[in-house]
Amino acid sequence: MAKVVIPIGPQHPALKEPENFILSLDGERVVGATVNLGYNHRGIEKACEQRTFLQDIYIIERICGICSHSHSTAFTQAVEEIAGTQVPKRALYIRAIVGELERIHSHLLWLGVAGHEVGFDTLFMYSWRDRELVLELLQDITGNRVNYGINTLGGVRRDISPEDAERIKKTMDVLEERTKYYIKLATEETTLIERFSGVGRLSKEDAFKYGATGPVARAAGISKDVRRDDPYAAYGEIPFDVITDEHADVFGRTVVRVKELLESYKIIRFALDNMPDGPISARVPRKIPTGEAVSRYEAPRGEDIHYVKANGTDMPERVKVRAPTMANAASVAHMLQGGYLADVPIVIAAIDPCFSCTDRTIRVKDLRRGDESVMDWNGLREYSIGWYRQRGVDCSAIKDFRKEDI
Repeated sequence: MAKVVIPIGPQHPALKEPENFILSLDGERVVGATVNLGYNHRGIEKACEQRTFLQDIYIIERICGICSHSHSTAFTQAVEEIAGTQVPKRALYIRAIVGELERIHSHLLWLGVAGHEVGFDTLFMYSWRDRELVLELLQDITGNRVNYGINTLGGVRRDISPEDAERIKKTMDVLEERTKYYIKLATEETTLIERFSGVGRLSKEDAFKYGATGPVARAAGISKDVRRDDPYAAYGEIPFDVITDEHADVFGRTVVRVKELLESYKIIRFALDNMPDGPISARVPRKIPTGEAVSRYEAPRGEDIHYVKANGTDMPERVKVRAPTMANAASVAHMLQGGYLADVPIVIAAIDPCFSCTDRTIRVKDLRRGDESVMDWNGLREYSIGWYRQRGVDCSAIKDFRKEDI
């Protein structure tokens, strides 16, 4: 049977964000796959370099709506390290609590999406119902459901009151009972096990080879977690277990995430019971001394890395972000090969991708001019049409967009 090349995306019902996957099929089997980034670039790094460090926190938070606290914490940690700021202990505990609430909300969201991708919409409704409880807590603590705005340079902007702490504990009790049901469902429901098992395999060796991180790596038996390996916030004082699994497939990634929920409940309870009194922020100078720092953070999807370079002014000279989806993107092409076309949506969803976090731009040499100058619109369009034509997609019939057409 002749091989067929088909594109999935950038616009496709199975994708929640625009991205492109080129699949080579032999019948229903995927024999080749490439992941093509670049449809969601927003220039956030460059925007940060043109604003003050304090303004950058609110831009950085908007890299991702689900991991907003992850990115803002990673960024503020880097700036605080350059400035030599000692963040109050209470603020570090609050950062850890909000970070774990974000992890719970992210994992419950993922569980619902995974259920939806395989037609299990009851699981989708149940898990998103429980996610609402977490979003309500985040709104009570920070004032926002999505971009929380809790971080500031030198600490946090809001404290957690005794009433907030009691409300959080009661919600953790409710969620823990419901999560036990999800674990039972994930490990005993025959239909779910059969649908996820053996799909999107990524061995331990391949996980190392492709640089996988987060639940994707831990589901392949790699015990790697920044919270334990390079503690930040209050994690150096909080006991918890790093969840791993040996299945190395979508089933294993499901097991890791639902079991991590139980660890998050434990972390939050411990942090609330042992949170010290004191201030929640320290003073940070407006102009940050010359220096550079790398900050690591265990986001729900995996290791998040921020690099910040300061030059003695109130604006950074360079900001660089490597989101966990970027680390896991290389694994996707490998995991798709050998599987069925029908498995593609759940294999992609199993890394919990955030392409808004990931997308960057590259400079493409303008072959007509023989240099690396920025292409004009017509040149970029011609290049794109030729690129897709080489891959079996003819875009030449698509009408060009011009101002006079409005």
